[in-house]
Amino acid sequence: MIQESIMSELDLLQKNYVRFTKGAQIFAEPPDFSVGTTPHRVVYSEDKMKLFHYEPTAEKTCPVPILIIYALVNRYYILDLQPDKSVIKNLLDQGFDVYAIDWGYPAGTDRYLTIDDYVNGYINNAVDYIRKKSGLDNITLMGVCQGGTFSMMYTALHPEKVKNLITFVAPLDFDTDKSLLNTWARKLDVDKIVDYYGIVPGDFLNMGFLLLDPFRLLIDKYVGFLERMDDKRTVENFLRMEKWIFDSPGQAGETFRQFMKDCYQKNLLVKNRMIIGGKRIDLSKISMPLLNVMAQFDHLVPNDASHPITDAVSSTDKETLVFPTGHIGMFVGSKSQNEVCPKIAGWLRPRSSIGETGNSNHIKQKEIKKINRKSKETNK
Repeated sequence: MIQESIMSELDLLQKNYVRFTKGAQIFAEPPDFSVGTTPHRVVYSEDKMKLFHYEPTAEKTCPVPILIIYALVNRYYILDLQPDKSVIKNLLDQGFDVYAIDWGYPAGTDRYLTIDDYVNGYINNAVDYIRKKSGLDNITLMGVCQGGTFSMMYTALHPEKVKNLITFVAPLDFDTDKSLLNTWARKLDVDKIVDYYGIVPGDFLNMGFLLLDPFRLLIDKYVGFLERMDDKRTVENFLRMEKWIFDSPGQAGETFRQFMKDCYQKNLLVKNRMIIGGKRIDLSKISMPLLNVMAQFDHLVPNDASHPITDAVSSTDKETLVFPTGHIGMFVGSKSQNEVCPKIAGWLRPRSSIGETGNSNHIKQKEIKKINRKSKETNK
């Protein structure tokens, strides 16, 4: 028995030696972990914000443009991490016209930017650019995470400019104990943090996110990586994710202050009591087709925070999709490419028609009901 145990240990050591040797060879030549590689160009910029327009990869069968609005935390390219893990490329391949906002890295006097500046300033200007470029009165918004919350604010204030609204793992009701983030945020001394830093450091915020699930995010994934570091593709995929995780822009202090206080601590948005730019946000003003997309095992935006979206709006054409994956899996997991993106495209395609006058028009109510019924049957 002792001899067998020794032989087993020696065999394991030999395998580890071979694995680490091959891994060292992979790292000897810098691996390619470039991100956000889907071809695009900057078509509009304002301060740190840039508006990207992506080159089509297929015939545009859905001419109503999509504007993707990501969160201020981390970077937009999680939606375009690599060619085979790209929400953006998937939509392009299905004939959509795609734009996305890159918020950049706030610094200096950006500390005084408010939610009003982001919603009624940057987002509104980007939407107006796309409307003018496309010749359409209204476009589709796809808001992701905090960007989904901003998209709801924007749509409620400018409903005439939005044809369809897609909320993608987006929080609305912050009064939940299903996430440590919500619990911690209620007790956070936001004023002290903002007054001290001005621009709230991205590393400060990122460490908080990592501590939400420390074993999996700080230990388990690295152990798993060591067991697969002899595979070049695994190494490159791992490094791309690490690049995104630790690429954390700072937050404009005044925006952070209002978002944390009004949303996480007072939960004003879902109550239709939040005010930006001197105007109260009334979610019932959202009456266009709405698709609410959630991750069943989301540790950042629990389903309790997203489910109320469909009840808060006045849309008659609205649907909720829930996928059995986590927050990040919605963007880069196999389900993202094989299930999430196709279902979003299937919902959006018939709602992206253009009338004879050049204005985008809603499809007939009978057709909407038929599409909703078919989509629900497919999602079961």
